[in-house]
Amino acid sequence: MAYIDFLSPLHKATKRDYLARVNEYPKAEAIKRAKLYDFDYWDGDRKFGYGGYKYDGRWRVVADALVKHYGLKPGMRVLDVGCGKAFLLYDLMQAVPGLEVCGIDISRYGIEHAKDEVRPHLQLGSATALPFPDKSFDLVISINALHNLFCYDLVKAVKEIERVGRGGKYIVVESYRTEEEKVNLMYWVLTGECFLAPAEWEWFYNQAGYTGDYSFIYFE
Repeated sequence: MAYIDFLSPLHKATKRDYLARVNEYPKAEAIKRAKLYDFDYWDGDRKFGYGGYKYDGRWRVVADALVKHYGLKPGMRVLDVGCGKAFLLYDLMQAVPGLEVCGIDISRYGIEHAKDEVRPHLQLGSATALPFPDKSFDLVISINALHNLFCYDLVKAVKEIERVGRGGKYIVVESYRTEEEKVNLMYWVLTGECFLAPAEWEWFYNQAGYTGDYSFIYFE
């Protein structure tokens, strides 16, 4: 496994008021609504999730970095596990015309509100049981999704990513290095089930026999 950080600049571009997140609205109620992964989570008020998640090209810098690092070329196949509205997959298609993309997510709303060009390549499904044959993809990515699983499903999901990949693999999850970051993480995140330190995540990856790359998002 190798630690490679493609996301920090994008993550740090957003300013967050952690205290407001827990004080402006009952956090438990916000979590319940967010975990439906419907309008409220994606396009409703910020206290329930993204606060309006529209395509604005922000993922293109990540797409370009993935293309360069993993040598993506037309005809190669990429899977995004937990793709949401699949804006990253769309940008990968723009970066490499002829790239074959596929996305899977548990949110019907997210898939239905993806861009027209990428929507036919998306499907409902779970990270713990990917509906693809072994070694189907040249790159498998999962960005900010696996921490939404319960701990007992993590190894299943990572094993599935390992199984369907025949080339590069890249996982990003939320984590913490200090007690301050741990508190910020718990204040901010609505859909997370696993609040783990980096060493704990690495332990899970090793349990699953994961051979790909990874990085963490921190709430500083």
